[in-house]
Amino acid sequence: MKNLFLVSIISVLFLQSCSQEAWLSGTLNLKGGGDWKPMVYLVYPEKFEAVAQSFVGKVLDSAQVDENGRFEFKGNPAFQEPVLLEIVVQKLGEKYPNRLLNKNPETDNYFPLIYNPDNHLTIDADIAHFQSSFSIKEPSPKNEAMLELRDLRLTAFKKYLEGQQDGSGADEDLLERESNQYGYRKELIDFSDTSEELMPAMVALRWASPEGDYERVAELAYAQSRKWNNVYPEHPWAKELASIVSKENLPILIGNTIPDLQLPIKDNGTVNLKEILEENKLTLLDVWASWCAPCRVENRNVLVPLWEKFNTEGFQIMAYGLESSEKAWNNAIEKDGAHRWLHASHLQGDQNPFMETLRLKTIPANFLLNEEGDVLAKNLHGQDLMDFVNDYMSSP
Repeated sequence: MKNLFLVSIISVLFLQSCSQEAWLSGTLNLKGGGDWKPMVYLVYPEKFEAVAQSFVGKVLDSAQVDENGRFEFKGNPAFQEPVLLEIVVQKLGEKYPNRLLNKNPETDNYFPLIYNPDNHLTIDADIAHFQSSFSIKEPSPKNEAMLELRDLRLTAFKKYLEGQQDGSGADEDLLERESNQYGYRKELIDFSDTSEELMPAMVALRWASPEGDYERVAELAYAQSRKWNNVYPEHPWAKELASIVSKENLPILIGNTIPDLQLPIKDNGTVNLKEILEENKLTLLDVWASWCAPCRVENRNVLVPLWEKFNTEGFQIMAYGLESSEKAWNNAIEKDGAHRWLHASHLQGDQNPFMETLRLKTIPANFLLNEEGDVLAKNLHGQDLMDFVNDYMSSP
């Protein structure tokens, strides 16, 4: 009798398991995917910083892909409200299910989507072009926004970054590459700015910098932090974003006032930045180094002509060098013809009080300052810098 009862219980549980509907199912095109595992992983980024980041998302589940490319997940995740999940595939030999690729959206191995306990999700994708081919049957408005973001990212990548993914390129091309990187990031952050959906907007901000480095897009990221904290002041991701891109963690923003720095001037002595600003209509605070090839090109081709044209009218350059060798510093100044303007350095390399105070990590960098020390513009180079100085110095 006991055995019959036990068999009945096991049969009921088996039938319940078999009848349980899949909350996520789909089909993968396996053609050309011989070096990919026939598995799909479900990863949960618990924090904003974990989105689009390798090895930190929590692996919730996995599903086998059959010979026809079909897979399904049964047993809903234990979330009572919509959350962001990442659907991931991995190559053969990869030990970590939560490794996420962010090298090329054409072939990246994951897609972030919104899980809603009330909805069934049906997806299709090419396993070898997972992110770019990912589709959702009858997507919700939130997932529709995620697909739109994916398309925008793919287009922006092809427009700005596709040609520089091999890591090659002369040092002199650094400014062009940085300009392209800025254009790519701006398009993603602009999506966040126009979106009404929090989660897709957060993914856009993470895709703008999977490393969480917003130094070169500080003003754009800070504006998004303010927007989403106004809309969702209690959401943990909005609070986390506010902490990451607070003014205390970003370089001085356009519109803010630069602190009065006391700088160790070349050939001994010190100078207060405030005194230089008060004596000039416009001051370029230029952060460079003798070993920085694009800095050296800009010295010769941009800064010398600007100084020659406008110095007598109230334009000054205060150059800070990330130097450890005084000899190399002096040689570069003389060779570039940069001896015309002011130079300062702690001669401590890139670990120095100047970079710490301004919260800078990357060069070339610059700030255009008025007499009061207000930041009018920053990180302008080449023709953009020449145009700004020309226009400002020509104004009343």
